[in-house]
Amino acid sequence: MDLRPLALRALQTSDLEQKLALVGALKSSQATLLIAPEVVLLEPGGLPGRPAQPELVDPARVPRRAVTTLQGRAALIHAICHIEFNAIHLALDAVWRFADMPPEFYRDWLRVAIEEAYHFSQLRAHLRTLGHDYGDFPAHDGLWTMCEKTKGDITARMALVPRTLEARGLDATPLIQGKLRATGSADALAACDILDIILRDEVGHVAIGNHWYRWLCARDGQDPVALYPQLVARHGAPRLKGPFNLPARRRAGFSADELAALQAAPEAPAR
Repeated sequence: MDLRPLALRALQTSDLEQKLALVGALKSSQATLLIAPEVVLLEPGGLPGRPAQPELVDPARVPRRAVTTLQGRAALIHAICHIEFNAIHLALDAVWRFADMPPEFYRDWLRVAIEEAYHFSQLRAHLRTLGHDYGDFPAHDGLWTMCEKTKGDITARMALVPRTLEARGLDATPLIQGKLRATGSADALAACDILDIILRDEVGHVAIGNHWYRWLCARDGQDPVALYPQLVARHGAPRLKGPFNLPARRRAGFSADELAALQAAPEAPAR
């Protein structure tokens, strides 16, 4: 069995349970999967496959609720659950879409897809203890939008998805945990335990993005620090706003020069 067409099949599948089962099958068979980097796969329509719910709306229309209420905490967990669901898609898309990369590239992104599916399942199970399920709240499509923008440029994809959008989670997660812990509720503390696992794993995922971004820059004779703001401007990536989780970003492989540039950049305007 060839990994890349199987990853595409999982990405195409709209049934939620089937998608998770297909990722689970990839996990079970990963040691024996073949990898054919030279094969160029044709993109089908309708990517990614996803269930009818949640309703996807403009980010400004996603309601914000205080975590001091059970409903507010459920909405927050749903939002993070949606991010992890999209992260499965981002990893699967990297596996099938980009030809002529080293086999380790595909293995790395398969590992990410497997871990994101685990995160999603843990959050979904917790959400059910709050009386809700995935799909009960509206969500937005910002992560996949950047995936679409960068589908023709693997260097931009590595720069702007794992090490820009997903790296925001390294900064946001401790702040979210602080708000949850302040409520003192048992369900909030249980959610923090799940977020501990996610934060640990996401450091590794961002590190994979950093590794392959630098590998591609070296292959193409590009300076990764100088190229990054050009890619941000070219593809309309968001400007990041602090505070930044510098220890986690260092563990994820950001260099001192990159962190200095991040802190020196003008902040995004308040929304």
